[in-house]
Amino acid sequence: MSEKTNSKNQSRRKFLRDASFASAFFIVPRHVLGRGFTAPSDKKNLAIIGCGKQSSGLANAFLNLPNVQMVAASDVFDFKMKRLQTQVNQYYANTLNKPGYNSCKGHKDFREILADKSVDAVIIASPDHWHAVMSVKACEAGKDVYCEKPLALTVAEGRAMVNAARKYKRVFQTGSMQRSWPEFRQAVELVRNGYIGDISNVVVNIGPPVQEFDLPEQPLPAGLDWNAWLGPNEVQRPYHQDLAPDESYEKKIWPYWRKYADFGGGMITDWGAHMFDIAQWGMNTDETGPLQLFAPIAPEMGNLILKYPRFTMMHSLQSPGSTQYCRFNGSKGSLTVQRGKIITDPVHIKDIKILDSDSRVYFSDNHYADFIKCIDSRAKPICDVEIGHRTSTVCNITNIAYTLRQDLNWDAEKEMFVDNEAANRMLTRRLKKEWQVAGV
Repeated sequence: MSEKTNSKNQSRRKFLRDASFASAFFIVPRHVLGRGFTAPSDKKNLAIIGCGKQSSGLANAFLNLPNVQMVAASDVFDFKMKRLQTQVNQYYANTLNKPGYNSCKGHKDFREILADKSVDAVIIASPDHWHAVMSVKACEAGKDVYCEKPLALTVAEGRAMVNAARKYKRVFQTGSMQRSWPEFRQAVELVRNGYIGDISNVVVNIGPPVQEFDLPEQPLPAGLDWNAWLGPNEVQRPYHQDLAPDESYEKKIWPYWRKYADFGGGMITDWGAHMFDIAQWGMNTDETGPLQLFAPIAPEMGNLILKYPRFTMMHSLQSPGSTQYCRFNGSKGSLTVQRGKIITDPVHIKDIKILDSDSRVYFSDNHYADFIKCIDSRAKPICDVEIGHRTSTVCNITNIAYTLRQDLNWDAEKEMFVDNEAANRMLTRRLKKEWQVAGV
């Protein structure tokens, strides 16, 4: 055998040996790789749809989890999409010590993300008028869904989201993250276990109802596809910076689209999706709703009352500058919970330690990790789509009662008003043909 031939054989044997070693490494059990190591196959590929101000905090919350990878972002406003991409790529560059890391893809059309088989789940942080269409289509595409609150713009759209999640067996977390905060869990368990007695009424302090659109047209900024921003809305509206601010104006405000009926539900849905949610949780009415709504003739003449089988709930119009809260009034005292604080009368109630023998609620101390955990287990998360839908339903029908200035009877099982055609017409809206989804 020549020296040249022998050299080739040695090289071939070395290649096979190295290849075998590499194969063995990739199939080695993960525990051998060390504690805290997350194998690439164990990571969930996430994409975020809607890259406005809310998306930054959401992206950070998910990026800080060890078992996720943010792979894509979508927005119809160029600067917002690029900003989110930069945030994600910079995070990974710093974490992996890879300057110039560029793994987060950008898409103007969110349907490109849904068509990507490598994406496991989507985070929907678009304005409310897009929630239902995006969520239903995501479920149809086999994606698990984290959707910001309030879940839906209308009651019919919320039910369509529930139906899609169930039909396609998707894990669906509503972004009402207060359920994963300790003060709200403590408050709910104190209420449910009778520490303030029998509850007669609940007060939610959240702010004013929705208003009709009244903005004048302004010049369209560069990089924004306004038709795509309006999306499923059959009724067209002109561009105004309050709805979709450019980069400089966005630094001064949270976009005001949430104030207008075409896109949001005023503070009743914006904050009600938090505080009505805690009221429903505390009173164990997560899968039902009120029987009647009693509306004031005008907002300045009083507060709207919702009558449930066992208690009443009042929507407080909130004085300017006051803090949003949920207050439970019972036969043995009262409990008010707001972000970071519980106030009780008698005072000592807030310090009561819940016992193992007491009735306990679902435990989550991280809303985002809970979603990822449930993707693995296929269990329902702490704020499952049905819960989110029931809360947004309370918000939506409250807005309807304020708009009509009428007392209304509500059938929570059929999700319809009793003998009121005008109110029932407001439970849904017409969508463009391109964006119609089942049930709407």
